[in-house]
Amino acid sequence: MPTPGLNRILPIAIGVLSLSVISGLGVAFLQGSKTQHLTLAAGSATGESYILGNALKKVVERYNPRIRITLLATGGTVENLRMLDEGRAQMAAAQADVLPGPAARIIAILYDDAFQLLVRKDSPIHSFADLHDTRIALARSGGQFRSFLSVAEHFGLHAEDFHFIGASDEAADEAFLKGQADAIFRVRALGNPSIQRLVQSGEFIFLPIEHAAAMKIKQPAFEPTVIPEGAYLGRPPIPAMDLPTVGVHRTLLARDDANEAAIRAITGALMERRQEIMEEIPERMTEVRLLLAQVRRPTAQAGFGPPLHPGAVSFYDKDKPSFLLAHADFLGLILTVFLMLASWIWEIKRWMQGQQKNAADQY
Repeated sequence: MPTPGLNRILPIAIGVLSLSVISGLGVAFLQGSKTQHLTLAAGSATGESYILGNALKKVVERYNPRIRITLLATGGTVENLRMLDEGRAQMAAAQADVLPGPAARIIAILYDDAFQLLVRKDSPIHSFADLHDTRIALARSGGQFRSFLSVAEHFGLHAEDFHFIGASDEAADEAFLKGQADAIFRVRALGNPSIQRLVQSGEFIFLPIEHAAAMKIKQPAFEPTVIPEGAYLGRPPIPAMDLPTVGVHRTLLARDDANEAAIRAITGALMERRQEIMEEIPERMTEVRLLLAQVRRPTAQAGFGPPLHPGAVSFYDKDKPSFLLAHADFLGLILTVFLMLASWIWEIKRWMQGQQKNAADQY
């Protein structure tokens, strides 16, 4: 028989538990009914990541009316990561070789970029090491600039060994076309329209960037890759042969405090609605449409780079069995043992109560 104290405590405990459950459900309902506004720092308005981001925005909002994404045209990776770190953006597109701040979490790999170096056909420059004391069409800011300096460092060169031309990609392109620069460096997906316009003029050629595997020792995000023969034109082939170069991932990041349900929805759209995202990209941008084939889940790199966002994790692990299902046998054993112990304790308690009653009757 319960004691009088227990009779008073039990209703209070049940009431507190009920209030906690109701409060939790109320908070969950309010969070679910609230419109989530997310800002995506997407790079140049003519760049691949901005174009993909705009198409992703349309598909996400079509199926999730309580998610609103605002795209921002920016100066590139460095600015994107700064905005993410300062909380001025909840998502950002960025090169994987530029490390983000502590608040960054990764959602997905969007596609792969390649380091692309071009010079004039009659140029005496034949390798990266020959760039010493030359004019480079490259803005002194952003992820591309940092990538260039990382490659230069491998060859024993530094920023002061070059003359950088152009305050933006557009200005640098213009300077290169006018002969005001000796070389141009870009970190872009293969088939990039601006590079295509340069090489199809017939005045420029690609140069190899070798030693990518060696550079990876200091730059774990670097991957050896090639610019395939004919990547930009088939006849005559441009480039004329497979050229070694460096590749890096273009990633989609989110702040650690970005709404988990919203990030799960965005991850789901990226992975499961690629055809619809592609249809939101103009047909003339075939090279950008095809980048969607490269969208994938990030792989662990021995602690390098930001961890997955919890919202992305919840999507990627959606097909995994729950903890209960995964450990059903073990939990069943524990439950069986618990019930047996409870039964024994109950029987011992009844026996002791019987002994006490007999003793009382005899007294």
